Amino acid sequence: MIVSLTLNPSLDRTIIVDRLVPGAVLRTGEPTLEPGGKGVNVTRALTSNRIPSVAVLPVGGREGAELQDLLDAARVDFRALAVAGRTRSNISVVDHDGAVTKLNEPGSALLDHEVAELADLVAECVSAGDWVVMSGSVPPGFTGRQLGGLMSRLTDLGIHLAVDTSGDALLAAVDAQPRLIKPNRDELEEIAGTSLDCISDVIAAATDVRNRGVELVLVSLGADGAVLVGPTGVLVGTSRVEHPRSTVGAGDCFLAGFLSKFSVDETDVDAAMLEALAWGAAATALPGTAMPASDAIDFTNVQLVWQPDLDRPLLAS
Repeated sequence: MIVSLTLNPSLDRTIIVDRLVPGAVLRTGEPTLEPGGKGVNVTRALTSNRIPSVAVLPVGGREGAELQDLLDAARVDFRALAVAGRTRSNISVVDHDGAVTKLNEPGSALLDHEVAELADLVAECVSAGDWVVMSGSVPPGFTGRQLGGLMSRLTDLGIHLAVDTSGDALLAAVDAQPRLIKPNRDELEEIAGTSLDCISDVIAAATDVRNRGVELVLVSLGADGAVLVGPTGVLVGTSRVEHPRSTVGAGDCFLAGFLSKFSVDETDVDAAMLEALAWGAAATALPGTAMPASDAIDFTNVQLVWQPDLDRPLLAS
């Protein structure tokens, strides 16, 4: 079982425009409204591919009720905790070139007892050896102490913990030593404290994180592919998308694809990496935060690169 924990979920509205012009009145296409939050997206991606997963999340206000309705409609298995705050709403504006402008609300703070109750919900869903993905931004005021305590509570359940977050929460998560982290390039630069300009820089920074006690560092690099640094060494992979439509949620789909294989067979890391690349590429070809099903995932456009050009400049992030 793969369980996701989203501390700051959202309603995600995606609007498509021909060209984003600040200060102008723009005509849009029909908007899409989807359940959001990185952990929620992980469970949605797994569910779309008939892989058992449960999303655990706090909900509050009218937005929280609508979020639950959307998850029900999508037949996503979830456990929701009613909290005092209001579930946030996010807006993504996508232009004809696929460029995404995101407007994300901060969300509402979680009380200490609400965090403890979310951990209790996770405990009800997992058995020893399962994976828990703690993913997405943390609510306002959420401290490193709270995050470390929550991670300790989860690992005490005997589960494998994967973390995908950013900012101060990511730095605190690395110190707490989950089994896996999935930063993108910008997030890995936050950890490293320096720019990462080529694949060799990414590998060096990921290796440093491993030396700090994180077993698997899975780095998504968008059009530059991905890097995995783990106990068996370094893997570099690439993917190709002919007509990208939206990158929102692609990293979540990438992580879901990796765990869909790795959680079943840890010996075949190559297959898990290819699965991650294919799922992430398929997600970018879909609008909004739509999650690809198996018939939309194309493995002919992904590959592992055994002798990568380590000094080739990365594309601008």
